[in-house]
Amino acid sequence: MLAGYKRAANIIRIEEKKDKREYTGAPDPQLYQLPEEQALAEAITTAKSDAERAVAAEDFEAAMRAMAKLRPYVDAFFDKVTVNAEDKALRENRLKLLNEIREATRAVADFSRIEG
Repeated sequence: MLAGYKRAANIIRIEEKKDKREYTGAPDPQLYQLPEEQALAEAITTAKSDAERAVAAEDFEAAMRAMAKLRPYVDAFFDKVTVNAEDKALRENRLKLLNEIREATRAVADFSRIEG
């Protein structure tokens, strides 16, 4: 999961710096064109909810397991989806979806502090 998080965070950081703006806020499900986008969005919602419940119960192992379940969805997204699409609205939506990965992991830990 850490590799997927880092890839998403790096893409967002680069694009935000280049575009001089942040890609925050919820992505628009109406703009999902590929099944991997929808699947990732659904997986993020589930993982974030499960992780938040686990953290509230101080079950940090369960919280990490919830986040780990994102891996196949993140991998499939990166295998099938071109984030920097030519269509501006589609590109923005995909960047917002990647930001959702970053936000979901913050429910458990600040992975940005991990070097490597």
